[in-house]
Amino acid sequence: MARWYPLGVFRTVLRLAGGLILLAIALSSSAQVAADRQPLAAFESGTATVESEGSTFLIEYSATVIGPLFPLQPLVSRLGGTLTIGPLGQSHSLEVMGTTFLFGPGSPAVTEGEEIVALSQPPAAGAQGLMVPLDLLRRIYTQLMGLGFAWRTDERVLEITRQPLRQIPVTFDVVTLQGVTTLVFQFPTAPRYRIERSAARIRIDLIGDKLDVRSPRLFAADQYVRDVRLTPQSIVIDLAPQTKAQDYALENPFRLVFDVLRDSGPRLPEAVANVEAPRRRGRRIETIVIDPGHGGGETGAIGPAGTFEKNLTLLLARELERQLEQRLPVRVVLTRREDVEVPLDTRSAVANLNKGDLFISIHLNSSPDPRSYGTETFFLSLEPTDEQAAESARIENLAGDGDPLYDLQLMLWDLAQSRYMVASQEIAGFVQAELNTTLGLRNRGVKQAPFRVLVGTAMPALLVELGFLNNPEEESRLLQATYREELVDALVRAISRYINETASVTAPLDQAAQP
Repeated sequence: MARWYPLGVFRTVLRLAGGLILLAIALSSSAQVAADRQPLAAFESGTATVESEGSTFLIEYSATVIGPLFPLQPLVSRLGGTLTIGPLGQSHSLEVMGTTFLFGPGSPAVTEGEEIVALSQPPAAGAQGLMVPLDLLRRIYTQLMGLGFAWRTDERVLEITRQPLRQIPVTFDVVTLQGVTTLVFQFPTAPRYRIERSAARIRIDLIGDKLDVRSPRLFAADQYVRDVRLTPQSIVIDLAPQTKAQDYALENPFRLVFDVLRDSGPRLPEAVANVEAPRRRGRRIETIVIDPGHGGGETGAIGPAGTFEKNLTLLLARELERQLEQRLPVRVVLTRREDVEVPLDTRSAVANLNKGDLFISIHLNSSPDPRSYGTETFFLSLEPTDEQAAESARIENLAGDGDPLYDLQLMLWDLAQSRYMVASQEIAGFVQAELNTTLGLRNRGVKQAPFRVLVGTAMPALLVELGFLNNPEEESRLLQATYREELVDALVRAISRYINETASVTAPLDQAAQP
């Protein structure tokens, strides 16, 4: 392998010589992207009066052809909530009544938990901070607190009213089957609520609504649930010791469902339920590091509807973390948990500091052809599989710090860490097979390329492109929580299969060391 060193030095010189040209191209490209993301031009701006519960105060406003925009910070200070602004004001996180909303300037969408909702127009920077459209305020404060917003254009008045309480009937059913007690609360329409959890209790508080509990159904305590109490303002579930509850919502009609079962540690899928924790190449698969691609000012690909890759990769990573920890005996570490920019080299450093046994970087693809679709899985190699793989690595590596010694670092890593390449290729094959077979996606294959984010990881590592964001149909599917759950489920099955098949052919270290 020593023959690579002269080539590495030669390529380093070329990179240094061409640095100014590449920088000029990058700046030109960034300027074009920034131009494409400019907010709509305001044709009117000034001062508006806010009328709220008998009091008035003044704020700025601006109006575009779509509608008015209002400064968020002064409204949050009056209405409530915790607003956190990221570096350079590119990301805003607003927590209201236990629910977190993520949004930012230039992006016509808001992320609420696992859901991404389109806005009428993107927020924009203003003298009093971020200016947001009415539908964002309604999405947050009407949904959670029952506040109504009306803009009286001629008077330049923003009227905020507290909507009357809705009286919502609720029916309650309970089923105990195969060691699980399932509680179902059914409503004719979705109530506004928040859930607070502790080891012994779950409390659902109604916000801006009131339950009709004239005929509550009595609950007979069992081994998992001690009591269920319904009042007009809340539902309280008292849990027995050493139990845990999983909750989810169903639509048409709206139901809140709680599955309560014995807390006996992480549950394993059937494929690995009776298999001793495996060791491969001297390591157990105990810690998995998930890397949500991009973040902060590095948006990644942008879909036709304005969807940012960085938002979707974070949602996918969070769901993957949840399912892995629920279904496999592993610890999961995320390289970022919010909309912040993390250098590529730092991501691999996070994996190594946490002694990761597997590293998965999640991305979404983009192509000059909007008809491109499907998934691709990559593992690290000096030589890319083809020109498309090389181009994918080049685009993703643009987020790096431009270190001119990167080529030499890559070669040194290949010499020192090549023992992980076989394992990386193997699990990449499992991932691609699960995505293709289960979801019926186009097989774009397992490929190799010199991705910087994979350099330096002392563990099997792969990068997964879970679809083409520039394809309108794939963008639409990726905005659906159910489709993202299917993608994550395929990843979990692939990892489970890797662990299971590894265990069947690899003995524990203490056994393998015996003569």
